[in-house]
Amino acid sequence: MVSTAAKQQVGQRILSAFRQAGASEVAPDILLDAATLLDLYGEDIRARAYVTTDPVRGEVALRPDFTVPVVQMHMQDGAEPARYCYLGKVFRKQDHGDTRPEQPRDNEYLQAGFEIFARDTQADAEIFALFHELLQPYGLNAAMGDMDILLDAVRALPVSDARRAALLHHVWRPIRFSRLLARFSAPVEPRNLPDSDAPWTGLRSGTEMETRIGTLTAEADEAPLPAEWSDRLTRLFAIDAPAPQAVEALRVLAAEIHQIAEAVERLSQRLDQIAARGVDPATIRFAASHGRETMEYYDGMTFTFTADKPDWPPIASGGRYDALTAQLGQGRAIPAVGGIIRPGLIAELEAIC
Repeated sequence: MVSTAAKQQVGQRILSAFRQAGASEVAPDILLDAATLLDLYGEDIRARAYVTTDPVRGEVALRPDFTVPVVQMHMQDGAEPARYCYLGKVFRKQDHGDTRPEQPRDNEYLQAGFEIFARDTQADAEIFALFHELLQPYGLNAAMGDMDILLDAVRALPVSDARRAALLHHVWRPIRFSRLLARFSAPVEPRNLPDSDAPWTGLRSGTEMETRIGTLTAEADEAPLPAEWSDRLTRLFAIDAPAPQAVEALRVLAAEIHQIAEAVERLSQRLDQIAARGVDPATIRFAASHGRETMEYYDGMTFTFTADKPDWPPIASGGRYDALTAQLGQGRAIPAVGGIIRPGLIAELEAIC
């Protein structure tokens, strides 16, 4: 069992490396407004956050992650470009299922993080290479994804705006997405929704229910999604190979889904930039579905570094989240990319070695 002091020592070592990379240390509050957090973090965090009610502030949550509060801080007071680092605890409920794993996930644990807010085309490569350098001694597996490619592919589908919005909303939930895609690929059976004078009841407002009824009624006129488009998405989601090979597979698919071509070339350029920083792209596994397993606010590159231990979560993870800054910026926006490392797991690895 690794001591708390040992984990803190590792965290301070990582924090020092982030400072040397030009970041200013910040310390966001531990108790945060729940409404903003739960809306932005997605269904996974909604189920795992510690939420309570404060008599003055209303619904609040223990900090489940640092990214949203750091973005809020920057968009309110920060000048660009900016680099931030942090070290502190985050809090998440854990469901271990029927069988407790050998290495159960902690409900509270340290995160050390690094965030870049800058209009710099090299930022993705810089942060990936920095994490790669810090974690190289531990023999971890590097993996990468790109939500930009997946989102462009969904936007390319020949479906109505309502259906496209539904698919975009659920792209981070593979099972729901697959069900929706199957439903949209089949003819719609007309629904019998007769008018009624009965009063509205339920949690939704009358306007919301009328909108929903209108959507269901309009679906009867929707043409099924052509089978070739479902096949293209299936092939896209299945791409999983060393990064240079994955790029070639993506270029082949871009001949059929033209809208992903620009994002694929940006990925290729990013890999060239990473190579220029001393990291061999062939050692990076690129999985097109990788981004679907991360936080919902990521909308570009995603990455993880994992150990060969089935019960362990990623040692490090991160990605690009440009849209999040626009959501929290009240009219302002700036490209942003960041990542976190779990010092506790690094300490565990060092104890094993």
